[in-house]
Amino acid sequence: MSVSTHVLDAVLGRPAAGVAVQLFAGNDLLATGVTDDDGRCRLTEDATAAGPHRLVFGTGDWFATQARETFWPEVVLSFAVREPTAHHHVPLLLSPFAYSTYRGS
Repeated sequence: MSVSTHVLDAVLGRPAAGVAVQLFAGNDLLATGVTDDDGRCRLTEDATAAGPHRLVFGTGDWFATQARETFWPEVVLSFAVREPTAHHHVPLLLSPFAYSTYRGS
């Protein structure tokens, strides 16, 4: 299974570069990364089991580096892996007081 994300700053209308991201399967940390200049981060190409996974985004620290307030010290997105060999892309559209996500491709 591969997992990637793309973080976009909805207020500024541009990629959110420098956001720390962690990938967990249950309580096990599988991978860590930081979004690149395009707001993208590929976390793993390694196989993992089916079941619950979560991405944890360090949004509070990221907003703090820009001297911006936020309601979200972190954003946690939980998702179910049903096809362990499939690619899972989980984007995050972020603003200081709201966020949204979807299953990407």
